[in-house]
Amino acid sequence: QLQLVESGGGLVQPGGSLRLSCAASGFTLDGSAIGWFRQAPGKERERVSCISSSSTPNTYYADSVKGRFTISRDKDKNMVYLQMTSLKPEDTAVYYCAARRGVTYCSAYGSSYDYWGQGTQVTVSS
Repeated sequence: QLQLVESGGGLVQPGGSLRLSCAASGFTLDGSAIGWFRQAPGKERERVSCISSSSTPNTYYADSVKGRFTISRDKDKNMVYLQMTSLKPEDTAVYYCAARRGVTYCSAYGSSYDYWGQGTQVTVSS
């Protein structure tokens, strides 16, 4: 069964950090573009970051997170991470990882991603 599972969310104070993890089972993340999306209550889903396949590791960040978030891969562990620093209350959302299986380049459109995790809640509050 092909599956993505996110972990690492939680409650953090403004200015704090979290690292989200995306683990795959049933397929290798290498060779696929992986995106991180988020959705806050009452708001549309937003792509916050994406990393292309390891052969051409281009990265993308939404303007709202640029300079604060870093996406990376661990090929050996079949994992993708989203390191989030200097968190703000407006970063509060459910965060999802998504894979474009077999497609090496990123897309801004969620509909272009084949597999999604169940999401992990990130709450930034004092």
